[in-house]
Amino acid sequence: NPDRIVIGSSDPRSLKTIKQLYKNFKCPVLETSFKEAEMIKYASNSFLATKLSFINEVGNICKRLNINTNVISKGIGLDYRISPHFLRSGIGFGGSCFPKDVSALVFKATEVGYSTRLLRAVLDVNNDQPLRLLEILENTGPLKERKIAILGLTFKAGTDDIRESPALSIIKELLLEQSKLHIYDPMAMPFVKSIFPHLTYEKTAQDAVDNADIVLILTEWPEFKRINYGDKLVIDGKNLFDNDNKPKNYEGICW
Repeated sequence: NPDRIVIGSSDPRSLKTIKQLYKNFKCPVLETSFKEAEMIKYASNSFLATKLSFINEVGNICKRLNINTNVISKGIGLDYRISPHFLRSGIGFGGSCFPKDVSALVFKATEVGYSTRLLRAVLDVNNDQPLRLLEILENTGPLKERKIAILGLTFKAGTDDIRESPALSIIKELLLEQSKLHIYDPMAMPFVKSIFPHLTYEKTAQDAVDNADIVLILTEWPEFKRINYGDKLVIDGKNLFDNDNKPKNYEGICW
């Protein structure tokens, strides 16, 4: 069930019809103008994106201080004014909503003569976040001809949506480095093949791991928890593993 229903309307008749449609939902209903309803949508998604970029920024600092960001996130999230939602660090947000809505709000602000320093920073942090994972990878040795398993292509688990997925930008950078990529995703490989047709797409996640020297986890698919990684280095960009079930040779992007 939704936390709230926002109805933007310009006439009482339409408002009455829409309210009747949603009458069985047990949540607050807010009646607004069209512009107010649109701004609520853009502002809500921009705020959630801001939380993600904030915890990634904190995570990048914690990584350099040898502090577990997950503990910091938990401590912050226990404050009811903040909540634990959208406080998991990683390789950044993607999908069809957050990048688009933050960018749209920045654009509209520019149109009316306002410079959005905070929202631009949210996008800047997010765009740079995949580079943090690549920095960890580069510290392990030369990337040319390196066999690297890419586990996950979608911007989150449970979807085949690759729009604005950080995994795609990571793949592009590794191809520039002439790395040999072994790719697996349970849902999105047909779509990515149309973009990168000459890469090696494996039948299973285990095949990708077995054929690689190093493993990058770029989507939090649950099946990746059940793989035998052996002694291979696993760089986790999605905070997939708990402390008690990490692979033997493991490093997180912000923890």
